[in-house]
Amino acid sequence: MLRMSTLFLRTLREDPADAEVASHKLLVRAGYIRRAAPGIYTWLPLGLRVLAKVEAIVREEMAAAGAQEVHFPALLPKEPYEATGRWDEYGDGIFRLKDRKGGDYLLAPTHEEVFTLLVKDLYSSYKDLPLSIYQIQTKYRDEARPRAGLLRGREFIMKDAYSFDVSDAGLHASYQAQRDAYVRIFDRLGLEYVIVAATSGAMGGSKSEEFLSPTDVGEDTYVRSPGGYAANVEAVTTPTPTPIDWTDAPAAHVEDTPDAPTIATLVDYANAHHPRGDRAWTAADTLKNVVLAATSPAGDRSLIVVGLPGDRDADLGRLAATLAPLALEPATEEDMAKRPELVKGYIGPGALGPQARAEHVSRGDDVDTAVTYLLDPRIVDGTRWITGANEAGRHVFDLVAGRDFVADGTVEGANVRDGDPAPDGSGPLELARGVEIGHIFQLGRKYAAALDLKVLDESGRQQVVTMGSYGIGVTRVVALLAELNHDELGIVWPVHVAPYHVHLVAAGKDEAVFTAANELATGLEAAGVEVCFDDRPKVSPGVKFKDAELIGAPYILVVGRGLGDGVVELKTRATGLSDEIPVADVVRRISSLVIEQ
Repeated sequence: MLRMSTLFLRTLREDPADAEVASHKLLVRAGYIRRAAPGIYTWLPLGLRVLAKVEAIVREEMAAAGAQEVHFPALLPKEPYEATGRWDEYGDGIFRLKDRKGGDYLLAPTHEEVFTLLVKDLYSSYKDLPLSIYQIQTKYRDEARPRAGLLRGREFIMKDAYSFDVSDAGLHASYQAQRDAYVRIFDRLGLEYVIVAATSGAMGGSKSEEFLSPTDVGEDTYVRSPGGYAANVEAVTTPTPTPIDWTDAPAAHVEDTPDAPTIATLVDYANAHHPRGDRAWTAADTLKNVVLAATSPAGDRSLIVVGLPGDRDADLGRLAATLAPLALEPATEEDMAKRPELVKGYIGPGALGPQARAEHVSRGDDVDTAVTYLLDPRIVDGTRWITGANEAGRHVFDLVAGRDFVADGTVEGANVRDGDPAPDGSGPLELARGVEIGHIFQLGRKYAAALDLKVLDESGRQQVVTMGSYGIGVTRVVALLAELNHDELGIVWPVHVAPYHVHLVAAGKDEAVFTAANELATGLEAAGVEVCFDDRPKVSPGVKFKDAELIGAPYILVVGRGLGDGVVELKTRATGLSDEIPVADVVRRISSLVIEQ
């Protein structure tokens, strides 16, 4: 059994200075983890016990889904990632290093490439497939702003599984098997979750879904509708309006709009000096043009302008997901200085897109110098806008999309709001926050084709294998369980993941108390109940109780003053309720409680 007198543990009474969320504070204070560097944590004995229980559930359900466990190194060579293009696509997001001979390596952020190469090395026939293999392994990502303890770190443990099939039908079956396994895993862990449509990002593939656990501390925003639609906000598609007949639309006209460089000042000026006859102008009548700098994986920098209704803000996360692998950021003053045609506060379509590109060609300029212009899907042909005239203090009124300007394409880049219509017509969207605990992908043939993973099919022809990828953030799950199961006193672990089931406190100085407590601890352990015995002889009962409540075992058993009457106190952390039970009934009572859960 665990004994507090020898357990490698120091609890803290104060929150760590860098902790922002409850799980970070409590896991450090209760002695589960210690900070080694920003976003990097040392696991202590109690933390490893919880981690092992989470991993055990994952392993059981992976085996039930037919997946076999392997284990790859975390230090990997550059070449496989270069072959798939991800050495460059990851940009600054990965840790790169050189060995003493100058060879390039990385600390793996994920393992698609080496899984693919392993199967290529061992299998060559359709008879070998389908195959599902997985590992539980440490991953590394160079997070710019690691935060919230284990919820977003630079080093973390992930379960990643991969399926290999000959046909698309086989991939769909493997994907469903993994999806079902995830449902069982998160149900067993007692986590609330929502399955949402997601983007594939740098992973690639035709389909992906995220398992998000709803919580206000989550960094992911997702949407749900009354009719059942659910998606990560990055994957939401905008219902495209029907084009409008512009036959009777007035001609576009440029007007002086001094001191109106913002949407709000423009609307005020338009209503004061150019009022409409039917209603007041609103921000939704204006066309906002947002200038972004895009950096390719090779390091090339260019400008993209996104046109969207003035009552919407640009969402860089949605834009980045759509335009991956480009890295996006707001254009700098230096970027703007190189584009004098883009007049800050007065940018309009006249200096953008195919029209501007044609003017560049007519002047003999390099076509690549033109700025890419992308529009929000709501800006359909026939819609009329107030927008910049590319001159300081001037805007264009009644500029009609399709008639007066066109763009290079459309992009999902505007913010999603509560009440927006669901793309499937299932009602208004509601926004919520969540933590991503799992992500599954139908990768298809991207990695197999890049790394030449083929097998002979039934006809004896070479067939590129199709793949799926399935990840669970194991250390993130530990943090989330602490985040969702705590009170003002400390963590309240569910029985199935707790580091031990019972925290047994010997309260008092009488030797008989310690002797009786030790006998109870031994009896409970023999019955299969995991015990931590607080046998510290010179520590006050008050300190012992605080430690027990902070650490968070499901049950606290106190052997103290009632011993003379043949009773001990049993406290249930989840309810806060206490009960006196006869000493002779302790083992039976507690073991039945543990088994029931």
